[in-house]
Amino acid sequence: MSLIPKKGTVYVVDDDEAVRDSLQWLLEGKDYRVRCFESAEAFLARFDPREVACLIADIRMDGMSGMELQDRLIERQSPLPIVFITGHGDVPMAVETMKKGALDFIQKPFNEEHLLPLVERMLDKARESFAVQQEVANREALIAKLTTREAQDSSSLSAGAETDKPAISLP
Repeated sequence: MSLIPKKGTVYVVDDDEAVRDSLQWLLEGKDYRVRCFESAEAFLARFDPREVACLIADIRMDGMSGMELQDRLIERQSPLPIVFITGHGDVPMAVETMKKGALDFIQKPFNEEHLLPLVERMLDKARESFAVQQEVANREALIAKLTTREAQDSSSLSAGAETDKPAISLP
């Protein structure tokens, strides 16, 4: 078995140690890398936005709630896919989290037949987001290397200059 799991990283944020331990046992048994946090604050302090990962978070925790955590991640423009778990959820809460981009909202206790495909779907989404971010970063790096004149020409073409005519205007 490889030292680096093949399936990806799953962050678990829950103030209930038994839930964290159970999810860690289940997911590591399926070859996922699992990083558990007892609070949203602890997660935010150690979260690496460059990692291809997903998040399973409790909605109601001491301190910052799961919904507040989601808001913080949105503020940071994080593409991290999120699934919320709760023992005390309600429909309006579920609707609000889904409108903000959560992939699902699961009632505790949950079963592995439902959770594992959901984790895989979240990691697929994370890989796609990561690939898009890499493309954008590569494009921005190339654009940064352009000379002033090349950047102006590129702007003219982007603005709709016809390609059969010169994209630059000579004085």
